[in-house]
Amino acid sequence: MAPEGLTPQSAFSNAGFVARYADGPPRMVPGYADMHRMTTLLLAERLPDNGRVLVVGAGGGLELKAFAMGHPTWTFDGVDPSREMILLAEQTLGPLLSRIRFHEGVIDSAPPGPFDAATCLLTMHFLDPQERRRTATEIHRRLKPGAPFVLVHLSIPAGTGRATWMSRYAAFANSSGVVAKDMRTARATVEDHLHILTPEQDEAILCEAGFSNFTLFYVGFTFRGWAAYA
Repeated sequence: MAPEGLTPQSAFSNAGFVARYADGPPRMVPGYADMHRMTTLLLAERLPDNGRVLVVGAGGGLELKAFAMGHPTWTFDGVDPSREMILLAEQTLGPLLSRIRFHEGVIDSAPPGPFDAATCLLTMHFLDPQERRRTATEIHRRLKPGAPFVLVHLSIPAGTGRATWMSRYAAFANSSGVVAKDMRTARATVEDHLHILTPEQDEAILCEAGFSNFTLFYVGFTFRGWAAYA
């Protein structure tokens, strides 16, 4: 939840926000820990014991910690544009860091692969449709044929019910202990600055990027997650 006066993007370079980051996602995203567990299980369906995973939007290190603890022989390349968030991830990971390489930047900073799998959790909604399409295409280009790609982000159906879904998003955060005034500010920031597409638009981007056989595996109010295959 970005502090008042900051955009979501600029918050990731704000020392105060970064220091409190780990408390945010579990309070804002329904089933946050279980979403990580489900993602790990989906990756494990196809990864070899020595699987190599590309993690886009890896700053903070929370999903990397879940993946690395669940599978001690996997290795990871994490990409994130915020140096501050990468430093936080390094602190979060502790001894697990020996199996992870970080790359500061956007998808172009990622190694060419080929990777056995990729994830992009709670990140795509920061990208406009054109950049989201390019990012998905570049991820696909770095994957082995048939490799899984798991992504989760804000995705809301079109129509008059959109405001209702945003109210439910806020209500969940309030019920998790987020102060109502802070959540009103956060909701306004999300609506003004994030790029929230419909599920149909999200799936169209996956198709255009070259992915197939994608299935919806997670819905948590305003958040949706897909498993797709290169």
